[in-house]
Amino acid sequence: MTEHWRAAVQREAHVAEPPRQATQQEWEQVQVRGDITYLEAGPAEAVPVVFLHSIGGGARSFLPQLDGLRGAYRAIAWDMPGHGGSTPLELVSVDSLTAALAGFLRELGLDRPVLVGHSLGGMLVQRLLSLQPQAARAAVLAQTSAAFGSRDPAWAAEFIHARLGPLDAGHGMAELAAGMVADLAGDDPDPDGMALARECLAGTPDSTYRDTVMALPGFDLREALPRLAVPVLVLAGTRDPNAPASAMERMASRIPGARYAALDGAGHLAHLERPAAFNAVLLRFLSGLS
Repeated sequence: MTEHWRAAVQREAHVAEPPRQATQQEWEQVQVRGDITYLEAGPAEAVPVVFLHSIGGGARSFLPQLDGLRGAYRAIAWDMPGHGGSTPLELVSVDSLTAALAGFLRELGLDRPVLVGHSLGGMLVQRLLSLQPQAARAAVLAQTSAAFGSRDPAWAAEFIHARLGPLDAGHGMAELAAGMVADLAGDDPDPDGMALARECLAGTPDSTYRDTVMALPGFDLREALPRLAVPVLVLAGTRDPNAPASAMERMASRIPGARYAALDGAGHLAHLERPAAFNAVLLRFLSGLS
């Protein structure tokens, strides 16, 4: 895939023009005040579309989307605090991550961008819109949830043990990444996308993964869904083990006017497993916005 990105150095969001073709060894991430790194593609004057990854992801996990949107949109993907080149937060919670997101959008001067959140990224979108209903012109909630699993404390404890048990046993993310990605994927995923998923997850610090998993219990915004006041696309994968399509469809039914789409055979990493199909659904939704 040919990749064209804006590059910058130091702590300023300084854009070098014109964009040039970059090799794999020449990747440069833009760093802004607040110690958040991100990737950007597309015209600066175009409608901004901001991509927000999940635990163990990164800005690079949205490379297929940045490439697919750069002709018509200002596509931006951040590194959530603790991921990529972004500085970790001292206290990790959904609210602190949401505050970091709000600050990031302010730093870039983005006026009501389209927010595309995958998994935990979708939770941050929901939380931001519950606090600032007009913070976005539209939202895409991809393979996410309005609540963290069951209210049963035993379920939460089992979930955390399943995610963190291998780390407690002395295994690192670099060692665990391949198996974890395989468990998340659906049918016949794109090989390049899976390689990118493994790369992002393997590069996630153990402490970041641990802290972010521990931020999930207690998250519940189901009662806020009917108050979402912007156009919403809810996007599922039919083979997603973490955010089942049936639950995503129920979620969409609670959001006024929401659109629902499911990618056949996709697991939890649809944007990497089925990048062309994911982009096609996303672009149809974006083209319908006024």
